[in-house]
Amino acid sequence: MTHNETAQAKPQTPSVDATPAPTAPPHPPIAPLPHHSKRKWLLPVIGVVALILAAVFGIPALLTALSTVSTDDAYVNGHATFVAPRVPGQVAKVFVDDNNRVRKGDLIVQLDPTPYQAIVDIKTAAVATADSDLQATRAMVRGQEAEARSKRWKLQHTMEDVDNQLALLRSNIAAHESSRAVYDRAQADYQRALPLVASGAVSREEIDRLKSILAVADAQVKQALQAVYQARASLGLPPPEKGDLAQVPPDLDQTFSSVRQAQAELIQVAAQLGVVTSMETTPKQMLADFYKRDPEGNIDRIYANLLKEAPAVKQAEAKLTAAQRDLEQAQLNLSYCNVYAEIDGVVTRRNVNPGNNVVAGQELMVVRSLKEIWIDANFKETELADLKIGLPVDIHLDMYGKQKTFKGRISGFTMGTGSTLALLPAQNATGNFVKVVQRLPVRIDIENYDPEADPLFVGLSVTPHVKIKEAPTGPSAGKVLQPYMPTTQPTTKLNSKW
Repeated sequence: MTHNETAQAKPQTPSVDATPAPTAPPHPPIAPLPHHSKRKWLLPVIGVVALILAAVFGIPALLTALSTVSTDDAYVNGHATFVAPRVPGQVAKVFVDDNNRVRKGDLIVQLDPTPYQAIVDIKTAAVATADSDLQATRAMVRGQEAEARSKRWKLQHTMEDVDNQLALLRSNIAAHESSRAVYDRAQADYQRALPLVASGAVSREEIDRLKSILAVADAQVKQALQAVYQARASLGLPPPEKGDLAQVPPDLDQTFSSVRQAQAELIQVAAQLGVVTSMETTPKQMLADFYKRDPEGNIDRIYANLLKEAPAVKQAEAKLTAAQRDLEQAQLNLSYCNVYAEIDGVVTRRNVNPGNNVVAGQELMVVRSLKEIWIDANFKETELADLKIGLPVDIHLDMYGKQKTFKGRISGFTMGTGSTLALLPAQNATGNFVKVVQRLPVRIDIENYDPEADPLFVGLSVTPHVKIKEAPTGPSAGKVLQPYMPTTQPTTKLNSKW
């Protein structure tokens, strides 16, 4: 017998304090199942579960892979407005801080307006001075207008006076001819009566009477002739060369010295009103041209228009307009002391504080839009064949997980790959070319985007799934290039004078 068997056969002496252990009730023995029977039902169950999982997860993933194009090289992008003052100055107040939301038109920065208010006051005084100068100039031009009216009437009266003198000359010539006829009659009577004195048919007294009549007629002829000479002398005419007392230049009323003097005075005054006339123009033509300034020849309207268009008035009006424009510019610069938000968005990158001296165009902060958000997806060039404008896109963001899906559509393609649009594009012409699959930025617009409910932040990673099997919709659907922008005219026309 071995030692172990001896130990097993040795009787056990119970302890005094030991209590008898309870005996378990007898159970019927359970027969173990055979190992091959477990495997028989376990393998089919695993196979069914695997098929179910493959159907649940594999089939949608396979269908998605066959009907969509996706990339993980995509991110959220959006517009950013750089806030900058239009005028230099010292910052008085800053009303916003980083991450504050602002609306378009909210006051965000204020510059010290004191220097610009002083300039506005100076320009206001300059406008008042220019306006007073304009009123004084108009009064002066009205005086010139009255003088021009007087000179015009003087010219017309001078021409009429020359015509009167010509009429007087013709009247004197007629009187001379009449007295000459009387003289001829008296001389004929005297010559007929003179031979009859000897025969006694005519008395000596009759001869003396006829002789006195002849003397009176001769005196009247000489008197009439002197009147003619006097009329011609008053018109500046020399004695007639061949005895033709009526010999007068046809344009004497236009060339007479007093007429030319009156015309010169009128030209001088009219030039101050902006009416330029050559001295070669005859007075009648000058007056005719003057009346042509109004279709109806209304002299009052002509002078009223001359008053408006007088050079002195136009110059004074130009000075007033320049002063007003300077005042408007000063008021505009004063208004620029208040810097407003140009878009709705969120303030970022604030780098200005009260007391800072800033210059025009200096960046004070950035306002990023919450609504003008889109996706820039960089697809490989091998994935671009089926992409068109208008294709629907399912968008998943790592921030929200796969439980949240945004809807979008392709809106355009960037005209160049990332390598060509880089700051330092690769120079493949050097001969060190290695073909690398290029990526082209594709813009995806988000549809029905509500920044209040699910805001998207610029730079977040995105996984877009473009549904290439569905029909594109929306503007330019199915195309690669967007249409030309419509030609629009500016709503405010610029004044060509300025």
